[in-house]
Order: sequence, then structure tokens, then C-alpha cells
Amino acid sequence: MLDLGIDVDVWPWIWLVVAVGFALVELTVLGGSFVLLPFAISAFAAMILAFYDIAVEIQWAVFVFGGAALFVVMTQWLRRFVAENELPAGVGADRLVGTTGIVTIDISPDDTDRRGRVSVDGEVWGAITDSAVSIRSGARVRIASMRGTRIVVEPVEPNEQGATSAGEERP
Repeated sequence: MLDLGIDVDVWPWIWLVVAVGFALVELTVLGGSFVLLPFAISAFAAMILAFYDIAVEIQWAVFVFGGAALFVVMTQWLRRFVAENELPAGVGADRLVGTTGIVTIDISPDDTDRRGRVSVDGEVWGAITDSAVSIRSGARVRIASMRGTRIVVEPVEPNEQGATSAGEERP
């Protein structure tokens, strides 16, 4: 028999402390990453065995091997869950790329204050342009990409109805 110098009647409480400790560390420090949770569950199972006066060796076997088995099962389940629930492309602000919008505040290529605005799908976004033309209010633009929290736009119909060269004045 395994003799660690611990009274047999104390083992259930040791397993309870281990189970609660692992569960708390899992939830607070590791943020639910399923690293210690399997061992918290196996420590709880070992605690139940200890209350029924099952041999300490079996308790340890349940804790170590049961925790390892649960770890493998949970890892496989988590991998499958992540693979099945991947976010589709274009989620978030990237969903706007390729859509069109209407300029609400003029966009200038040399605008250092980033004042340009575009209305897209009912939302108003800060906008910049990489083209050499100013894009006036009311012009239709296509969203080319995202740069930080700004959308990068290009005119849909260059030099028509609202787009002018950088130095050119609009009539």
C-alpha cells in the first residue's frame, strides 16, 4: 500500500482541495483553456473514491490517468469544435471591402486630419483615399480595404460627378 504518511481519512479532503484549486486556476488564470479542467474533474472523481475508502493507489490512478484521458478527449473535442465554428471571411469591418458607399464629407488625398466620411449600409465611416483625386460629397465610392479604423476608398466613376484631381476646383 502507498504510504505517504497521510491519514486515510484525510484523502477525500485533499482531493477536494485539489479539484477546487485546479478548477479555480482554470477559470481565473487560464481563462477556460481546458488545461487543468480534466484534472479537476479527475480529482473530484478521486475524492468520491476516497469517501468510499478505495485504495489510495486507485485514487491516484484515477487522478493521473483519468485526467490524462479527459485531457485528450477534451483536446480532440475542442479542435473539432473550433474547426466547425470558424468565422467566415469578411466578418467585422472587413465585410465592407468591395461594397459601395456615398461620400458624406469630402475626402482629400492629402487630408492629414482624416476628416473624410462615407456612409455605407447605414453606418458612417472615416475614410481615406490612396488615389490622386479628391472625392467630393455625394460621390459613389468603392471600399478597397481597411486601414486601422478607416476605410480606404476609390471613386466608382473617376472624374465624374464629385471626383476631381487633387489641385482642381469643383465648379
